[in-house]
Amino acid sequence: MARERNERLAALLLEAGWSRAQAAAAYNRVAVETLNGEVLENSKIGRSHVSMWVGGTQPTGIAPAILCQALSRRLKREITPQEIGFASLISPAQGVLDWRVDPLIALKDLGSGVDTDRRRLLTGAVYSAGALALPDETWWDAMSRPPAKESSAGKRVGRGDVETVRELTLAFSRMDQRRGGGHGRRAVDEYLRHEAHDFLRGRFADDDTRRAMFAASAELAYVSGWMAFDNSEHAVALQRFNTAVKLAARSGDAPLSGHILRAMAHQALDMGFRREALHIARASVHGERYAAATPRERALLGVVHARALAANGRNHEAVRALLRAEDDLSNAHDGIREPDRTFFFGEASLAHETACTLRDLGDHQRAVKEFRRSVRTRGAAFRRTHAVTLGYMGATQIAQGGVEEACATWTSVLDAMEDGIYSGRARQRVVDMRQLLSPYRKRGIPAVGVLDARAASYLSQVD
Repeated sequence: MARERNERLAALLLEAGWSRAQAAAAYNRVAVETLNGEVLENSKIGRSHVSMWVGGTQPTGIAPAILCQALSRRLKREITPQEIGFASLISPAQGVLDWRVDPLIALKDLGSGVDTDRRRLLTGAVYSAGALALPDETWWDAMSRPPAKESSAGKRVGRGDVETVRELTLAFSRMDQRRGGGHGRRAVDEYLRHEAHDFLRGRFADDDTRRAMFAASAELAYVSGWMAFDNSEHAVALQRFNTAVKLAARSGDAPLSGHILRAMAHQALDMGFRREALHIARASVHGERYAAATPRERALLGVVHARALAANGRNHEAVRALLRAEDDLSNAHDGIREPDRTFFFGEASLAHETACTLRDLGDHQRAVKEFRRSVRTRGAAFRRTHAVTLGYMGATQIAQGGVEEACATWTSVLDAMEDGIYSGRARQRVVDMRQLLSPYRKRGIPAVGVLDARAASYLSQVD
């Protein structure tokens, strides 16, 4: 049977203004950059490959992902395998491809500057299941090895430079917790793209300093990702988390890698990718990522793993994971030195994640109790985090039929939101609030009418 000409690919090449030879050259440029010297099937192609694909031959190996990325850069929009006329929905190679991009290249793509086409692709990308694929264990082993040869160029980098990055990371993390991810993320990206990038390409005093700088930069990239996640810039957040994991792997800090994977699992849960979230959460508690962590760190990893289990209907496993997380946190004490992380984990955080797990298990009464414990023990300083917890608590209360109780809780959310919080996640709680109040609007409950009007007014001002 004769092959059917791929008219979709032909049309995209025409739109790009590429001949077959120009398309092959663009493909090879992307392959060189992203594969970093590794030779895979279709790592390099010629004009005849493009002609065959236009003629109806389906490309194999990593070719669909490379060609989609090359066309996306040229056309300044994301091109998917379906649009290009390929049979696969999302090439399994796409997730692998993302992990093969060198983290220093990824840092240079943040913010404005060179390679604008690729930056637009990243910031305009779609959050998808294919992008959540994780690398295999051989990747982790290769990334953690020290470089064969230290750079002879660049500035001299010492422990003071590491502390500078850490201090900045803590400052922006506190801003995010208090004001939301809509404040200052572009400033974080600019610092990563310039100063942090230069540090990572510098000459290190010793290997410990090299590892410490990669870990500090990884945590700053994580903060950028978390801020983007909080501000509902989900594809951007995933790309930042991807870069952060690669930097953490280069540092050899396994628990730090676990924490960033935990954040990716958290985001996947919020986005409804339950199966992928469980896969990522399992990776976060695998091997040294869990074993080398302190009890407090293990509690954070474990409770998000419990949430992912609950979201996937694995209730008994979720309960066991919750109990283990509680045990881990109870084993944390002053005699154990905790790393100076931005994601310090205490009773308030454990209570929040426990409440979310219990909510997903259908135990609304205990979930409300844990949300209250989180609010009580956190303190009002972390206002954005407070608003998100209260938003979830109100939704759980109304699920129990406590309408007026939920209204009282949600009033506190609006109090916080109207006082300068810029957070997509907190804003979504207000959207959810109006949807959940909808069945009660005509029942003459005064608190519902007042709160609904106030929520509508807030949303009209921020949209």
